[in-house]
Amino acid sequence: METLIEILPGLMFLALIVGLFTALPVPIVLSAVTVVFMAIALWLGEMRLVHISLIPTRIYGSIVDNAVLVAAPMFIFMGVVMEKTRIAEDLLLALQKLLARVPGGLALAVVLMGTILAAATGIIGASVVMLTVMALPTMLRAGYAAPLATGTVASAGTLGILIPPSVMLVFMSDLLSLNLAKVFVAAFLPGLFLAGVYLVYLVARAVIRPAETPPAAALSGEDRRGLWREALVSVSFPLILIVAVLGSIIGGWASPTEASGVGAFAALALGLLRGRLSRPVLGEAMDSSIRTIAMLFFIFAAATAFSFVFRKIGGDDFIVDLARGLNLGDWGLLFTMMAMVFIMGFFFDWIEITLILLPIFAPIVGLMDLGDHVARADLVYWFTILVAVNLQTSFLTPPFGFALFYMKGAAGDLVAMGDIYRGIVPFVLLQLAVLGVLIWQPQIALWLPGQVLGP
Repeated sequence: METLIEILPGLMFLALIVGLFTALPVPIVLSAVTVVFMAIALWLGEMRLVHISLIPTRIYGSIVDNAVLVAAPMFIFMGVVMEKTRIAEDLLLALQKLLARVPGGLALAVVLMGTILAAATGIIGASVVMLTVMALPTMLRAGYAAPLATGTVASAGTLGILIPPSVMLVFMSDLLSLNLAKVFVAAFLPGLFLAGVYLVYLVARAVIRPAETPPAAALSGEDRRGLWREALVSVSFPLILIVAVLGSIIGGWASPTEASGVGAFAALALGLLRGRLSRPVLGEAMDSSIRTIAMLFFIFAAATAFSFVFRKIGGDDFIVDLARGLNLGDWGLLFTMMAMVFIMGFFFDWIEITLILLPIFAPIVGLMDLGDHVARADLVYWFTILVAVNLQTSFLTPPFGFALFYMKGAAGDLVAMGDIYRGIVPFVLLQLAVLGVLIWQPQIALWLPGQVLGP
């Protein structure tokens, strides 16, 4: 009996992993595992009935009454409005024309578009589908190699997981009890750095293998005359949204929660200015937003209950003792945790990975000491950015890379799944290379928060 009590947290974690492989909905798996192990804990005397009554209170305090999480619905709504009012579509068309004479110009336009979309919406599914529908057919008609075209679109669409206002960063900050503004600012430079790496790679590939990236057709005189005006209008609208959100946070005028409301209002105002925010469009945006928000918060509520029971049966002590028993040292533990996130990315979405692993990793990170490489006060923020960069691979790695399914669903018969799988390989390697650089040079993530927000 004592042995069962000692290994109960490990069995609970293992049961969750097995349950997730059954393809049942994630919140159903979380709830079922929680109920089963809560019953076992009651039978063993590790929990009492009064503890069960605390779970609704914990969910209310952690989710319903959480001011930080209010930002997530607003950012989701903001991104959906951007999609429905076709402001993003205008931007892509303008960038394609501006970069028509640059080697790999179409691919560069897609990456730039993904970067701006990431800073304006932060929703991966919407970005990937939007880029697939708008850019992929154009790239294939222009003669781009299918693997290169699909890899570019998929990787550009996933930049929203890192560049603020990322919905994922909102949830990660809450799970780790971090300052959301500091996490947003810390993620900004790494996100731009990754986008820059993509651009350099695409230019180099266009120069080395020009047959894969044929030049675009020359613009007619009529197109050239209105190009700069069109580009100015198309670029200015997303930039206004970015300045409204990130500018208000970095400038200290608004908290991230308040900035999410500013962003949602700005998206509605820009849609009205473009004459595209009708009642049906607004209804579609609200319906899509509510469905996404409901799914996320159902998972979050189930994960909160799981985490409560896991801690009550000694999960924190189990994980810390296990980490100490491995004798890997702090650097060994860091690379082990990064490897776990990467491997789980082959099978699970970022929601499951963050909700499962971050509460387990938090006490381990709290015990780590990397000396002069990273200050103890900044360690958890740096670790959060490393996990965020690592989680980008979860959208691209087969067999369950969600960006790949979003793309295939939107592209239909335009491309084969094999082309998509081959296309993402170099971009996953680039993401891992950037992760290595961030581990080697932590100031890429930590310098800007120190300059903007102070120590």
